[in-house]
Amino acid sequence: MSHFKSQNPKPSPWVQQIINLLDGSLDMEANLSSFCRKFLIKLSPNFVAFVFKSLEKPDIAMRFFVWAGKQKNYSHTLACYVSLIDVLSVYGNLEKVKFVFTDLREKGFLMSVSASNSLIKSFGSLGMVEELLWVWRQMKENGIEPSLFTYNFLLNGLVSSMFIESAERVFEVMESGRIGPDLVTFNTMIKGYCKAGKKQKAMEKLAAMEARNMEPDKVTYMTLMQACYAEGDIDTCLSLYHEMEEKGLETPPHAYSLVIGGLCKEGKCLEGYAMFEKMIGRGCRANVAIYTALIDSNAKIGNMGEAIMLFERMKREGLTPDAVTYGVIVNGLCRKGRLEEAMEYFEFCRGIGLAVNAMFYSSLIDGLGKAGRVDEAGKLFDEMVEKGCPPDSYCYNALIDALTKCGKIEEALALFNRMEDEGCDQTVYTYTIVISGLFREHRNEEALKVWDMMINKGITPTAASFRALSIGLCLSGKVDRALKILDELAPMGVMPETAFEDMINVLCKAGRVKEACMLADRIVRRGREIPGRVRTILLNALRKAGNVDLALKLMHSKIGIGYNRMGSIKRRVKFRVLIEK
Repeated sequence: MSHFKSQNPKPSPWVQQIINLLDGSLDMEANLSSFCRKFLIKLSPNFVAFVFKSLEKPDIAMRFFVWAGKQKNYSHTLACYVSLIDVLSVYGNLEKVKFVFTDLREKGFLMSVSASNSLIKSFGSLGMVEELLWVWRQMKENGIEPSLFTYNFLLNGLVSSMFIESAERVFEVMESGRIGPDLVTFNTMIKGYCKAGKKQKAMEKLAAMEARNMEPDKVTYMTLMQACYAEGDIDTCLSLYHEMEEKGLETPPHAYSLVIGGLCKEGKCLEGYAMFEKMIGRGCRANVAIYTALIDSNAKIGNMGEAIMLFERMKREGLTPDAVTYGVIVNGLCRKGRLEEAMEYFEFCRGIGLAVNAMFYSSLIDGLGKAGRVDEAGKLFDEMVEKGCPPDSYCYNALIDALTKCGKIEEALALFNRMEDEGCDQTVYTYTIVISGLFREHRNEEALKVWDMMINKGITPTAASFRALSIGLCLSGKVDRALKILDELAPMGVMPETAFEDMINVLCKAGRVKEACMLADRIVRRGREIPGRVRTILLNALRKAGNVDLALKLMHSKIGIGYNRMGSIKRRVKFRVLIEK
Protein backbone atom coordinates (compact mmCIF):
# COMPACT_ATOMS: atom_id res chain seq x y z
CA MET A 1 0.00 0.00 0.00
CA SER A 2 3.03 2.25 0.43
CA HIS A 3 3.26 2.53 -3.38
CA PHE A 4 0.75 5.44 -3.25
CA LYS A 5 2.39 7.39 -0.45
CA SER A 6 3.99 9.80 -2.91
CA GLN A 7 0.53 10.90 -4.02
CA ASN A 8 -0.34 11.93 -0.44
CA PRO A 9 2.86 13.20 1.22
CA LYS A 10 0.74 15.06 3.80
CA PRO A 11 -2.44 13.18 4.61
CA SER A 12 -5.64 15.18 4.61
CA PRO A 13 -6.89 16.24 8.08
CA TRP A 14 -10.09 14.38 7.22
CA VAL A 15 -8.32 10.97 7.01
CA GLN A 16 -8.39 10.10 10.72
CA GLN A 17 -12.00 11.25 11.08
CA ILE A 18 -13.09 9.04 8.18
CA ILE A 19 -11.12 6.09 9.61
CA ASN A 20 -12.88 6.60 12.97
CA LEU A 21 -16.21 6.21 11.19
CA LEU A 22 -15.12 2.88 9.65
CA ASP A 23 -16.21 0.93 12.74
CA GLY A 24 -18.06 -1.95 11.05
CA SER A 25 -21.41 -0.95 12.62
CA LEU A 26 -24.71 -1.40 10.81
CA ASP A 27 -24.92 2.39 10.40
CA MET A 28 -21.36 2.79 9.09
CA GLU A 29 -22.33 3.78 5.53
CA ALA A 30 -25.08 6.13 6.75
CA ASN A 31 -22.65 7.80 9.15
CA LEU A 32 -20.09 8.28 6.36
CA SER A 33 -22.71 9.88 4.08
CA SER A 34 -23.98 12.12 6.91
CA PHE A 35 -20.42 13.25 7.77
CA CYS A 36 -19.60 14.13 4.15
CA ARG A 37 -22.87 16.08 3.71
CA LYS A 38 -22.31 17.98 6.93
CA PHE A 39 -18.84 19.18 5.91
CA LEU A 40 -19.61 19.41 2.17
CA ILE A 41 -16.80 17.06 1.18
CA LYS A 42 -16.46 14.30 -1.41
CA LEU A 43 -13.72 11.71 -1.00
CA SER A 44 -11.35 11.57 -3.96
CA PRO A 45 -10.00 8.25 -5.37
CA ASN A 46 -6.52 9.13 -4.00
CA PHE A 47 -8.05 9.75 -0.58
CA VAL A 48 -9.90 6.38 -0.70
CA ALA A 49 -6.73 4.56 -1.79
CA PHE A 50 -4.78 6.16 1.06
CA VAL A 51 -7.38 5.21 3.70
CA PHE A 52 -7.03 1.52 2.79
CA LYS A 53 -3.50 1.60 4.27
CA SER A 54 -4.99 1.93 7.76
CA LEU A 55 -7.71 -0.70 7.42
CA GLU A 56 -7.16 -4.10 9.02
CA LYS A 57 -10.54 -5.76 8.47
CA PRO A 58 -11.29 -7.01 4.94
CA ASP A 59 -15.08 -6.76 5.40
CA ILE A 60 -14.87 -3.09 6.42
CA ALA A 61 -12.50 -2.40 3.50
CA MET A 62 -15.00 -3.93 1.06
CA ARG A 63 -17.90 -1.95 2.50
CA PHE A 64 -15.90 1.30 2.34
CA PHE A 65 -14.94 0.53 -1.29
CA VAL A 66 -18.59 -0.05 -2.27
CA TRP A 67 -19.78 3.05 -0.38
CA ALA A 68 -17.10 5.33 -1.92
CA GLY A 69 -18.00 4.11 -5.42
CA LYS A 70 -21.58 5.36 -4.94
CA GLN A 71 -20.51 9.00 -4.45
CA LYS A 72 -21.84 11.42 -7.06
CA ASN A 73 -19.60 11.85 -10.11
CA TYR A 74 -17.05 9.46 -8.67
CA SER A 75 -15.12 6.56 -10.26
CA HIS A 76 -12.58 4.31 -8.59
CA THR A 77 -9.11 4.59 -10.08
CA LEU A 78 -6.59 1.78 -10.56
CA ALA A 79 -4.96 2.85 -7.25
CA CYS A 80 -8.22 2.19 -5.35
CA TYR A 81 -8.54 -1.34 -6.74
CA VAL A 82 -4.86 -2.13 -6.11
CA SER A 83 -4.98 -0.79 -2.54
CA LEU A 84 -8.11 -2.81 -1.75
CA ILE A 85 -6.58 -6.00 -3.20
CA ASP A 86 -3.49 -5.32 -1.08
CA VAL A 87 -5.62 -5.17 2.11
CA LEU A 88 -7.64 -8.28 1.20
CA SER A 89 -4.55 -10.33 0.26
CA VAL A 90 -2.76 -9.52 3.55
CA TYR A 91 -5.63 -11.25 5.35
CA GLY A 92 -5.82 -14.11 2.81
CA ASN A 93 -9.33 -13.29 1.60
CA LEU A 94 -9.03 -15.14 -1.71
CA GLU A 95 -12.68 -15.01 -2.81
CA LYS A 96 -13.01 -11.25 -2.31
CA VAL A 97 -9.68 -10.66 -4.11
CA LYS A 98 -10.98 -12.64 -7.11
CA PHE A 99 -14.23 -10.63 -7.08
CA VAL A 100 -12.42 -7.25 -6.99
CA PHE A 101 -9.88 -8.37 -9.61
CA THR A 102 -12.67 -9.35 -12.04
CA ASP A 103 -14.09 -5.83 -11.74
CA LEU A 104 -10.62 -4.27 -12.19
CA ARG A 105 -9.97 -6.29 -15.35
CA GLU A 106 -13.29 -5.26 -16.89
CA LYS A 107 -12.48 -1.56 -16.34
CA GLY A 108 -9.52 -1.79 -18.75
CA PHE A 109 -7.13 0.39 -16.77
CA LEU A 110 -3.67 1.16 -18.18
CA MET A 111 -1.24 -0.66 -15.89
CA SER A 112 1.43 1.35 -14.03
CA VAL A 113 4.76 0.22 -12.54
CA SER A 114 3.66 0.59 -8.90
CA ALA A 115 0.26 -1.07 -9.54
CA SER A 116 1.92 -4.00 -11.34
CA ASN A 117 4.39 -4.56 -8.52
CA SER A 118 1.70 -4.41 -5.85
CA LEU A 119 -0.66 -6.78 -7.70
CA ILE A 120 2.13 -9.27 -8.39
CA LYS A 121 3.03 -9.23 -4.70
CA SER A 122 -0.62 -9.71 -3.65
CA PHE A 123 -1.43 -12.45 -6.18
CA GLY A 124 1.88 -14.17 -5.52
CA SER A 125 1.22 -14.36 -1.77
CA LEU A 126 -2.16 -15.98 -2.46
CA GLY A 127 -0.88 -18.35 -5.14
CA MET A 128 -3.22 -16.82 -7.78
CA VAL A 129 -1.11 -17.84 -10.76
CA GLU A 130 -3.65 -17.04 -13.50
CA GLU A 131 -4.10 -13.48 -12.18
CA LEU A 132 -0.35 -13.16 -11.66
CA LEU A 133 0.37 -14.03 -15.27
CA TRP A 134 -2.39 -11.63 -16.47
CA VAL A 135 -0.59 -8.74 -14.73
CA TRP A 136 2.71 -9.92 -16.22
CA ARG A 137 1.20 -9.84 -19.75
CA GLN A 138 -0.27 -6.38 -19.12
CA MET A 139 3.18 -5.13 -18.18
CA LYS A 140 4.65 -6.51 -21.40
CA GLU A 141 1.82 -5.03 -23.51
CA ASN A 142 2.18 -1.62 -21.84
CA GLY A 143 5.97 -1.63 -22.22
CA ILE A 144 6.59 -1.67 -18.47
CA GLU A 145 10.08 -2.99 -17.72
CA PRO A 146 10.01 -5.40 -14.76
CA SER A 147 12.23 -4.47 -11.84
CA LEU A 148 14.14 -6.91 -9.63
CA PHE A 149 11.30 -6.45 -7.13
CA THR A 150 8.76 -7.51 -9.79
CA TYR A 151 10.75 -10.57 -10.83
CA ASN A 152 11.20 -11.73 -7.26
CA PHE A 153 7.52 -11.39 -6.39
CA LEU A 154 6.56 -13.15 -9.61
CA LEU A 155 8.94 -16.01 -8.81
CA ASN A 156 7.65 -16.24 -5.26
CA GLY A 157 4.07 -16.50 -6.51
CA LEU A 158 4.94 -19.24 -9.01
CA VAL A 159 6.97 -21.19 -6.44
CA SER A 160 4.25 -20.87 -3.77
CA SER A 161 1.80 -22.39 -6.24
CA MET A 162 4.32 -25.10 -7.23
CA PHE A 163 4.64 -23.84 -10.82
CA ILE A 164 8.32 -24.74 -10.68
CA GLU A 165 8.88 -25.06 -14.44
CA SER A 166 7.39 -21.59 -15.03
CA ALA A 167 9.60 -20.24 -12.26
CA GLU A 168 12.62 -21.83 -13.96
CA ARG A 169 11.79 -20.03 -17.22
CA VAL A 170 11.52 -16.67 -15.43
CA PHE A 171 14.85 -17.36 -13.71
CA GLU A 172 16.49 -18.13 -17.08
CA VAL A 173 15.15 -14.82 -18.49
CA MET A 174 16.72 -13.00 -15.54
CA GLU A 175 20.07 -14.75 -15.98
CA SER A 176 20.28 -13.77 -19.65
CA GLY A 177 18.71 -10.31 -19.25
CA ARG A 178 19.58 -6.89 -17.94
CA ILE A 179 18.34 -7.59 -14.41
CA GLY A 180 20.18 -10.55 -12.95
CA PRO A 181 19.05 -12.69 -10.00
CA ASP A 182 19.98 -11.60 -6.48
CA LEU A 183 20.09 -13.48 -3.17
CA VAL A 184 16.29 -13.35 -2.79
CA THR A 185 15.86 -14.80 -6.29
CA PHE A 186 18.19 -17.72 -5.57
CA ASN A 187 16.58 -18.38 -2.20
CA THR A 188 13.14 -18.43 -3.83
CA MET A 189 14.27 -20.99 -6.42
CA ILE A 190 15.96 -23.11 -3.75
CA LYS A 191 12.73 -23.01 -1.71
CA GLY A 192 10.76 -24.11 -4.78
CA TYR A 193 13.06 -27.03 -5.57
CA CYS A 194 13.02 -28.18 -1.94
CA LYS A 195 9.19 -28.02 -1.83
CA ALA A 196 9.05 -30.07 -5.04
CA GLY A 197 11.42 -32.71 -3.62
CA LYS A 198 14.19 -31.74 -6.07
CA LYS A 199 16.95 -31.44 -3.51
CA GLN A 200 19.74 -32.01 -6.05
CA LYS A 201 18.60 -29.05 -8.15
CA ALA A 202 18.42 -26.93 -5.00
CA MET A 203 22.03 -27.89 -4.19
CA GLU A 204 23.01 -26.96 -7.76
CA LYS A 205 21.54 -23.49 -7.20
CA LEU A 206 23.72 -23.16 -4.08
CA ALA A 207 26.78 -24.01 -6.21
CA ALA A 208 25.63 -21.47 -8.85
CA MET A 209 25.45 -18.76 -6.18
CA GLU A 210 29.01 -19.48 -5.11
CA ALA A 211 30.13 -19.44 -8.76
CA ARG A 212 28.74 -15.88 -8.97
CA ASN A 213 30.60 -14.92 -5.76
CA MET A 214 27.20 -14.47 -4.12
CA GLU A 215 27.22 -15.32 -0.41
CA PRO A 216 24.35 -17.56 0.74
CA ASP A 217 22.62 -16.37 3.91
CA LYS A 218 21.08 -18.29 6.80
CA VAL A 219 17.76 -18.56 4.88
CA THR A 220 19.59 -20.41 2.07
CA TYR A 221 21.22 -22.84 4.46
CA MET A 222 18.14 -23.42 6.61
CA THR A 223 15.97 -24.16 3.57
CA LEU A 224 18.49 -26.73 2.31
CA MET A 225 19.08 -28.23 5.76
CA GLN A 226 15.34 -28.72 6.25
CA ALA A 227 15.06 -30.48 2.88
CA CYS A 228 18.04 -32.75 3.63
CA TYR A 229 16.64 -33.62 7.04
CA ALA A 230 13.23 -34.45 5.56
CA GLU A 231 14.88 -36.81 3.04
CA GLY A 232 17.02 -38.43 5.72
CA ASP A 233 20.24 -37.08 4.19
CA ILE A 234 21.79 -36.25 7.55
CA ASP A 235 25.39 -36.09 6.28
CA THR A 236 24.57 -33.24 3.87
CA CYS A 237 22.45 -31.54 6.55
CA LEU A 238 25.45 -31.67 8.89
CA SER A 239 27.92 -30.42 6.27
CA LEU A 240 25.61 -27.46 5.48
CA TYR A 241 25.51 -26.63 9.19
CA HIS A 242 29.34 -26.68 9.39
CA GLU A 243 29.56 -24.53 6.23
CA MET A 244 27.18 -22.00 7.78
CA GLU A 245 29.32 -21.92 10.93
CA GLU A 246 32.56 -21.51 8.97
CA LYS A 247 31.11 -18.46 7.22
CA GLY A 248 30.28 -16.89 10.58
CA LEU A 249 26.54 -16.83 9.95
CA GLU A 250 24.16 -16.74 12.91
CA THR A 251 22.98 -20.26 13.76
CA PRO A 252 19.21 -20.20 14.34
CA PRO A 253 17.84 -22.52 17.07
CA HIS A 254 16.06 -24.58 14.40
CA ALA A 255 19.43 -25.45 12.82
CA TYR A 256 20.45 -27.14 16.07
CA SER A 257 17.10 -28.96 16.14
CA LEU A 258 17.71 -30.35 12.65
CA VAL A 259 21.30 -31.42 13.33
CA ILE A 260 20.58 -32.95 16.74
CA GLY A 261 17.39 -34.60 15.48
CA GLY A 262 19.23 -35.96 12.43
CA LEU A 263 22.13 -37.38 14.43
CA CYS A 264 19.69 -38.97 16.88
CA LYS A 265 17.70 -40.53 14.02
CA GLU A 266 20.89 -42.20 12.84
CA GLY A 267 21.53 -43.54 16.33
CA LYS A 268 24.48 -41.21 16.89
CA CYS A 269 23.43 -40.12 20.36
CA LEU A 270 26.91 -39.15 21.53
CA GLU A 271 27.38 -36.78 18.57
CA GLY A 272 23.85 -35.47 19.12
CA TYR A 273 24.57 -34.86 22.80
CA ALA A 274 27.86 -33.07 21.96
CA MET A 275 25.95 -30.74 19.62
CA PHE A 276 23.35 -30.23 22.34
CA GLU A 277 26.03 -29.14 24.85
CA LYS A 278 27.58 -26.85 22.21
CA MET A 279 24.19 -25.22 21.67
CA ILE A 280 23.67 -24.74 25.44
CA GLY A 281 27.21 -23.32 25.74
CA ARG A 282 26.32 -20.69 23.16
CA GLY A 283 23.38 -19.53 25.22
CA CYS A 284 20.76 -21.14 22.97
CA ARG A 285 17.97 -22.79 24.97
CA ALA A 286 16.91 -26.30 24.00
CA ASN A 287 13.25 -26.96 23.27
CA VAL A 288 11.00 -29.97 23.94
CA ALA A 289 11.64 -31.42 20.45
CA ILE A 290 15.43 -31.45 20.95
CA TYR A 291 15.18 -33.11 24.36
CA THR A 292 12.69 -35.66 22.99
CA ALA A 293 15.04 -36.55 20.09
CA LEU A 294 17.92 -37.13 22.54
CA ILE A 295 15.75 -39.15 24.92
CA ASP A 296 14.42 -41.28 22.04
CA SER A 297 17.90 -41.90 20.65
CA ASN A 298 19.19 -43.13 24.02
CA ALA A 299 16.06 -45.21 24.65
CA LYS A 300 16.39 -46.98 21.29
CA ILE A 301 19.91 -48.20 22.08
CA GLY A 302 18.75 -49.37 25.50
CA ASN A 303 20.42 -46.56 27.44
CA MET A 304 17.37 -45.82 29.59
CA GLY A 305 19.46 -44.41 32.46
CA GLU A 306 20.68 -41.56 30.23
CA ALA A 307 17.19 -41.15 28.74
CA ILE A 308 15.61 -40.69 32.19
CA MET A 309 18.39 -38.26 33.24
CA LEU A 310 17.70 -36.11 30.18
CA PHE A 311 13.98 -36.29 30.91
CA GLU A 312 14.52 -35.01 34.46
CA ARG A 313 16.93 -32.30 33.25
CA MET A 314 14.35 -31.14 30.75
CA LYS A 315 11.76 -30.71 33.52
CA ARG A 316 14.28 -28.89 35.77
CA GLU A 317 14.81 -26.36 32.98
CA GLY A 318 11.12 -25.52 33.08
CA LEU A 319 10.13 -27.39 29.91
CA THR A 320 6.91 -29.38 30.00
CA PRO A 321 7.19 -32.83 28.34
CA ASP A 322 4.50 -33.42 25.74
CA ALA A 323 2.72 -36.62 24.70
CA VAL A 324 5.56 -37.49 22.29
CA THR A 325 8.18 -37.22 25.06
CA TYR A 326 6.19 -39.44 27.42
CA GLY A 327 5.48 -41.84 24.55
CA VAL A 328 9.22 -42.17 23.90
CA ILE A 329 9.89 -42.91 27.61
CA VAL A 330 7.11 -45.53 27.74
CA ASN A 331 8.38 -47.14 24.52
CA GLY A 332 11.96 -47.28 25.82
CA LEU A 333 10.93 -48.83 29.15
CA CYS A 334 8.81 -51.44 27.35
CA ARG A 335 11.76 -52.37 25.11
CA LYS A 336 13.85 -53.00 28.25
CA GLY A 337 11.07 -55.06 29.83
CA ARG A 338 10.53 -52.47 32.58
CA LEU A 339 6.77 -52.77 32.20
CA GLU A 340 5.71 -51.68 35.69
CA GLU A 341 7.58 -48.37 35.31
CA ALA A 342 6.11 -47.92 31.82
CA MET A 343 2.62 -48.44 33.23
CA GLU A 344 3.30 -45.83 35.95
CA TYR A 345 4.20 -43.21 33.30
CA PHE A 346 1.14 -44.27 31.28
CA GLU A 347 -1.17 -43.80 34.30
CA PHE A 348 0.50 -40.48 35.16
CA CYS A 349 -0.22 -39.17 31.65
CA ARG A 350 -3.85 -40.18 31.92
CA GLY A 351 -4.03 -38.55 35.36
CA ILE A 352 -2.88 -35.15 34.08
CA GLY A 353 -5.18 -35.33 31.07
CA LEU A 354 -2.45 -35.73 28.48
CA ALA A 355 -3.65 -37.19 25.18
CA VAL A 356 -2.65 -40.86 25.36
CA ASN A 357 -2.13 -41.78 21.71
CA ALA A 358 -1.62 -45.03 19.78
CA MET A 359 2.13 -44.98 20.47
CA PHE A 360 1.55 -45.46 24.22
CA TYR A 361 -0.84 -48.35 23.72
CA SER A 362 1.26 -49.98 20.98
CA SER A 363 4.41 -49.88 23.13
CA LEU A 364 2.64 -51.40 26.14
CA ILE A 365 0.78 -54.03 24.12
CA ASP A 366 4.04 -55.02 22.42
CA GLY A 367 5.93 -55.11 25.73
CA LEU A 368 3.25 -57.10 27.56
CA GLY A 369 2.93 -59.48 24.61
CA LYS A 370 6.67 -60.16 24.50
CA ALA A 371 6.60 -60.81 28.24
CA GLY A 372 3.87 -63.41 27.73
CA ARG A 373 1.25 -61.26 29.49
CA VAL A 374 -1.18 -61.64 26.59
CA ASP A 375 -4.39 -61.20 28.58
CA GLU A 376 -3.20 -57.81 29.89
CA ALA A 377 -2.17 -56.82 26.36
CA GLY A 378 -5.65 -57.78 25.10
CA LYS A 379 -7.34 -55.69 27.81
CA LEU A 380 -5.26 -52.65 26.85
CA PHE A 381 -6.18 -53.17 23.20
CA ASP A 382 -9.91 -53.23 24.09
CA GLU A 383 -9.51 -50.17 26.32
CA MET A 384 -7.79 -48.35 23.48
CA VAL A 385 -10.78 -48.95 21.21
CA GLU A 386 -13.25 -47.92 23.96
CA LYS A 387 -11.36 -44.64 24.49
CA GLY A 388 -11.80 -43.76 20.82
CA CYS A 389 -8.14 -44.26 19.91
CA PRO A 390 -8.15 -46.32 16.67
CA PRO A 391 -5.48 -49.07 16.77
CA ASP A 392 -2.88 -48.78 14.01
CA SER A 393 -1.11 -51.60 12.14
CA TYR A 394 1.74 -51.65 14.65
CA CYS A 395 -0.73 -52.14 17.51
CA TYR A 396 -2.61 -54.95 15.75
CA ASN A 397 0.67 -56.63 14.76
CA ALA A 398 1.99 -56.52 18.34
CA LEU A 399 -1.09 -58.28 19.71
CA ILE A 400 -1.35 -60.78 16.84
CA ASP A 401 2.33 -61.66 17.33
CA ALA A 402 1.81 -62.18 21.07
CA LEU A 403 -1.24 -64.37 20.48
CA THR A 404 0.50 -66.58 17.89
CA LYS A 405 3.53 -67.06 20.13
CA CYS A 406 1.45 -68.29 23.05
CA GLY A 407 -0.54 -70.68 20.86
CA LYS A 408 -3.76 -68.64 20.61
CA ILE A 409 -3.86 -68.89 16.84
CA GLU A 410 -7.67 -68.66 16.53
CA GLU A 411 -7.73 -65.37 18.45
CA ALA A 412 -4.84 -64.12 16.30
CA LEU A 413 -6.74 -65.01 13.09
CA ALA A 414 -9.89 -63.29 14.40
CA LEU A 415 -7.85 -60.14 15.02
CA PHE A 416 -6.24 -60.48 11.58
CA ASN A 417 -9.69 -60.55 9.94
CA ARG A 418 -10.91 -57.69 12.14
CA MET A 419 -8.05 -55.55 10.80
CA GLU A 420 -9.43 -55.87 7.29
CA ASP A 421 -13.03 -55.28 8.40
CA GLU A 422 -12.02 -52.05 10.15
CA GLY A 423 -9.93 -50.78 7.22
CA CYS A 424 -6.60 -51.02 9.02
CA ASP A 425 -3.75 -51.83 6.62
CA GLN A 426 -2.51 -55.41 6.84
CA THR A 427 1.19 -54.93 6.20
CA VAL A 428 3.72 -57.47 4.98
CA TYR A 429 4.76 -57.78 8.62
CA THR A 430 1.17 -58.73 9.60
CA TYR A 431 1.16 -61.53 7.03
CA THR A 432 4.62 -62.70 8.14
CA ILE A 433 3.43 -63.03 11.75
CA VAL A 434 0.31 -64.98 10.75
CA ILE A 435 2.22 -67.29 8.36
CA SER A 436 4.80 -68.08 11.08
CA GLY A 437 2.02 -68.70 13.61
CA LEU A 438 0.14 -71.09 11.33
CA PHE A 439 3.28 -73.08 10.51
CA ARG A 440 4.08 -73.24 14.23
CA GLU A 441 0.67 -74.90 14.72
CA HIS A 442 1.32 -77.23 11.72
CA ARG A 443 -1.53 -75.63 9.76
CA ASN A 444 0.64 -75.60 6.66
CA GLU A 445 -2.03 -75.35 3.95
CA GLU A 446 -3.66 -72.39 5.72
CA ALA A 447 -0.25 -70.70 5.92
CA LEU A 448 0.17 -71.13 2.17
CA LYS A 449 -3.31 -69.68 1.58
CA VAL A 450 -2.38 -66.60 3.66
CA TRP A 451 0.80 -66.26 1.54
CA ASP A 452 -1.26 -66.40 -1.67
CA MET A 453 -3.71 -63.86 -0.22
CA MET A 454 -0.80 -61.49 0.42
CA ILE A 455 0.52 -61.88 -3.14
CA ASN A 456 -2.99 -61.43 -4.64
CA LYS A 457 -3.43 -58.17 -2.69
CA GLY A 458 -0.28 -56.82 -4.33
CA ILE A 459 1.75 -56.78 -1.12
CA THR A 460 5.41 -57.38 -2.02
CA PRO A 461 7.02 -60.07 0.14
CA THR A 462 10.20 -59.26 2.04
CA ALA A 463 13.17 -61.48 2.84
CA ALA A 464 11.66 -61.94 6.32
CA SER A 465 8.27 -63.07 5.00
CA PHE A 466 9.90 -65.58 2.64
CA ARG A 467 12.08 -66.81 5.50
CA ALA A 468 8.94 -67.51 7.55
CA LEU A 469 7.37 -69.36 4.63
CA SER A 470 10.48 -71.32 3.57
CA ILE A 471 11.33 -72.42 7.13
CA GLY A 472 7.76 -73.60 7.63
CA LEU A 473 7.79 -75.51 4.32
CA CYS A 474 11.22 -77.05 4.96
CA LEU A 475 10.22 -78.28 8.41
CA SER A 476 7.03 -79.78 6.94
CA GLY A 477 9.05 -81.61 4.28
CA LYS A 478 8.04 -79.36 1.37
CA VAL A 479 11.47 -78.15 0.28
CA ASP A 480 10.55 -78.30 -3.44
CA ARG A 481 7.54 -76.06 -2.81
CA ALA A 482 9.78 -73.52 -1.08
CA LEU A 483 12.21 -73.54 -4.03
CA LYS A 484 9.33 -73.13 -6.50
CA ILE A 485 8.00 -70.09 -4.59
CA LEU A 486 11.53 -68.67 -4.46
CA ASP A 487 11.67 -68.87 -8.28
CA GLU A 488 8.30 -67.08 -8.48
CA LEU A 489 9.65 -64.19 -6.42
CA ALA A 490 12.48 -63.33 -8.85
CA PRO A 491 10.21 -61.65 -11.49
CA MET A 492 8.75 -59.54 -8.65
CA GLY A 493 12.23 -58.20 -7.90
CA VAL A 494 12.41 -60.03 -4.57
CA MET A 495 15.72 -61.87 -4.20
CA PRO A 496 16.26 -62.90 -0.56
CA GLU A 497 20.05 -63.13 -0.30
CA THR A 498 20.12 -65.60 2.59
CA ALA A 499 17.22 -67.81 1.45
CA PHE A 500 19.30 -70.98 0.90
CA GLU A 501 21.35 -70.33 4.01
CA ASP A 502 18.18 -69.98 6.14
CA MET A 503 16.67 -73.20 4.75
CA ILE A 504 19.84 -75.28 5.21
CA ASN A 505 20.31 -73.81 8.71
CA VAL A 506 16.81 -74.71 9.87
CA LEU A 507 17.04 -78.25 8.48
CA CYS A 508 20.38 -78.88 10.20
CA LYS A 509 19.09 -77.40 13.45
CA ALA A 510 16.12 -79.79 13.30
CA GLY A 511 18.54 -82.71 12.77
CA ARG A 512 17.32 -83.27 9.22
CA VAL A 513 20.79 -83.35 7.71
CA LYS A 514 19.79 -85.67 4.85
CA GLU A 515 17.21 -83.13 3.62
CA ALA A 516 19.76 -80.32 4.07
CA CYS A 517 22.25 -82.21 1.89
CA MET A 518 19.63 -82.92 -0.78
CA LEU A 519 18.68 -79.22 -0.77
CA ALA A 520 22.37 -78.27 -1.16
CA ASP A 521 22.62 -80.59 -4.20
CA ARG A 522 19.47 -79.05 -5.72
CA ILE A 523 20.88 -75.55 -5.27
CA VAL A 524 24.13 -76.48 -7.06
CA ARG A 525 22.25 -78.34 -9.80
CA ARG A 526 20.04 -75.29 -10.46
CA GLY A 527 23.13 -73.09 -10.74
CA ARG A 528 21.69 -70.61 -8.23
CA GLU A 529 24.84 -70.53 -6.09
CA ILE A 530 28.50 -71.46 -6.64
CA PRO A 531 29.29 -74.85 -5.06
CA GLY A 532 31.98 -73.46 -2.78
CA ARG A 533 29.52 -71.04 -1.14
CA VAL A 534 26.90 -73.78 -0.67
CA ARG A 535 29.56 -75.96 0.94
CA THR A 536 30.44 -73.13 3.37
CA ILE A 537 26.75 -72.60 4.20
CA LEU A 538 26.26 -76.29 5.00
CA LEU A 539 29.50 -76.45 6.96
CA ASN A 540 28.47 -73.46 9.13
CA ALA A 541 24.96 -74.87 9.59
CA LEU A 542 26.37 -78.21 10.85
CA ARG A 543 28.65 -76.39 13.27
CA LYS A 544 25.81 -74.24 14.60
CA ALA A 545 23.67 -77.35 15.08
CA GLY A 546 26.50 -78.95 17.08
CA ASN A 547 27.08 -81.68 14.50
CA VAL A 548 30.87 -81.41 14.66
CA ASP A 549 31.63 -84.87 13.26
CA LEU A 550 29.77 -84.26 10.02
CA ALA A 551 31.20 -80.73 9.78
CA LEU A 552 34.76 -82.12 10.01
CA LYS A 553 33.96 -84.86 7.52
CA LEU A 554 32.64 -82.26 5.04
CA MET A 555 35.64 -79.99 5.60
CA HIS A 556 38.19 -82.75 4.84
CA SER A 557 36.33 -84.20 1.85
CA LYS A 558 35.83 -83.35 -1.79
CA ILE A 559 32.06 -83.12 -1.27
CA GLY A 560 30.41 -80.27 -3.14
CA ILE A 561 33.49 -78.86 -4.82
CA GLY A 562 35.53 -81.97 -5.77
CA TYR A 563 35.06 -84.57 -8.51
CA ASN A 564 35.14 -88.38 -8.81
CA ARG A 565 36.46 -89.77 -12.08
CA MET A 566 34.55 -92.65 -13.64
CA GLY A 567 36.74 -93.51 -16.62
CA SER A 568 36.74 -90.41 -18.79
CA ILE A 569 33.72 -88.84 -17.03
CA LYS A 570 34.09 -86.43 -14.11
CA ARG A 571 31.19 -86.24 -11.69
CA ARG A 572 30.86 -83.74 -8.85
CA VAL A 573 30.91 -85.34 -5.43
CA LYS A 574 27.38 -84.66 -4.19
CA PHE A 575 26.47 -83.44 -0.73
CA ARG A 576 24.20 -86.40 -0.07
CA VAL A 577 27.34 -88.60 0.01
CA LEU A 578 27.91 -87.04 3.43
CA ILE A 579 25.10 -89.05 5.01
CA GLU A 580 25.29 -92.10 2.73
CA LYS A 581 28.80 -93.16 3.76
